[in-house]
Amino acid sequence: MLLQIPDVLTLEQVAYCRRLLDEANWIDGRVTAGPQSGLVKNNQQLPEDLPAARAMGDLILAALERNPLFMAAALPAKVFPPLFNRYAGGQSFGNHVDNAIRQVSGTPHRIRTDLSATLFFAGPEEYEGGELVVEDTYGAHSVKLPPGHLILYPSTSLHHVRPVTQGARICSFFWLQSMVRDDGERTLMFDLDMAIQRLSEEAPQHPSVVGLTAVYHNLLRRWADV
Repeated sequence: MLLQIPDVLTLEQVAYCRRLLDEANWIDGRVTAGPQSGLVKNNQQLPEDLPAARAMGDLILAALERNPLFMAAALPAKVFPPLFNRYAGGQSFGNHVDNAIRQVSGTPHRIRTDLSATLFFAGPEEYEGGELVVEDTYGAHSVKLPPGHLILYPSTSLHHVRPVTQGARICSFFWLQSMVRDDGERTLMFDLDMAIQRLSEEAPQHPSVVGLTAVYHNLLRRWADV
């Protein structure tokens, strides 16, 4: 499932983060790349232990916890602390798949990467190129979103970032371990959740609301790892 989640951050939160990002000292983005992706990765990142990066990461995680669409789609069990990258001057990231397991820097904690997320901080009008292209069974999908908007997609997907030929593309990126590891099962849960919510709004007293909610929780009970 490839899902756009709008307005994860408010305009004020985006402006706060942009001030920190514009003042930051960036390093070579290959610091977090695996052996294979390091061959095709050409961008910049913020150091993971930078106080500003941690402050922005905490802000993003708090916003995600309050976002019902994100919670319904991701069913998150663990979220990797958000990282931040920048592309400019022709930089790009060639076709790759994300590592299956990520170690949280400086800790013994690891997460299985079921879902990948990119949160945009630069508007589409600020740079040329830089589209995130995600491949699935239905083809290649090009993504370039407004500031504060997020794209969520399976970490099993091949994906790349096209060269930024003008301006700068600035984003946060991170991974999630879902309570429901299988993308097909997780998509069914999301579709069922959305249908229940629509029915609840249109006919809140309809007996099917209770019945379908029971189905949802029984499927979650069957498929979830917690």
